[in-house]
Amino acid sequence: MPIVARNVFKPALGFVLSLPLLWLAYLIYLELISPTSGLGPDPAEGLLHFLGEWSLIMLLIAFSVTPPRRLLRPLILGGRSRIAGLFAFSYVVMHLVTYMVLYLELSWVLLLEDFYERTYITAGMASFLILLMMALTSTRGWQLRLGRYWRRLHTLIFAAVPLALLHLLWLRKDGYLDTTLYALWFAIMVLERLQAKGYLSRATPPGAA
Repeated sequence: MPIVARNVFKPALGFVLSLPLLWLAYLIYLELISPTSGLGPDPAEGLLHFLGEWSLIMLLIAFSVTPPRRLLRPLILGGRSRIAGLFAFSYVVMHLVTYMVLYLELSWVLLLEDFYERTYITAGMASFLILLMMALTSTRGWQLRLGRYWRRLHTLIFAAVPLALLHLLWLRKDGYLDTTLYALWFAIMVLERLQAKGYLSRATPPGAA
């Protein structure tokens, strides 16, 4: 039964994580048949923000796989954090490519200027570079090559998510409710991990043992 559950869950997870792209395809279709009806008055901005928002959501989903995996690993969730992480990275890449193509016309010079002059771009690119390192070293082979340093490298997710949140926060012009909710989601997951590792447990009183 566990093997069957894992074999079913893997494609199901991939399908669920792909649903935002199916919705995006529908929005683009609406945009083509009736301008401004799918992606708003500025289609380029609408596309960029859609991919950016879902990049952060996917990143949070990947970060959130660990807690339920501790409970359900024997059934379905073993090894699925890597799948969710790679999906998250794919969304981030699409977000960056959209920005490069539609706003910078593939100019690396303009990208470097934005990196140095715009703090939200600095935060976003810093998060992307961390995620790039994690994606490139996500294979079993790299785990063996890096040994104990592999886990240390992948704890940089604790920096990548806050940087992505800062990217959204500094970019927002119409309220901070969504950013606050995403930050709360991240904080809860961090506290859960600290609790699981025993960092939040009460210290044993001297002489109690």
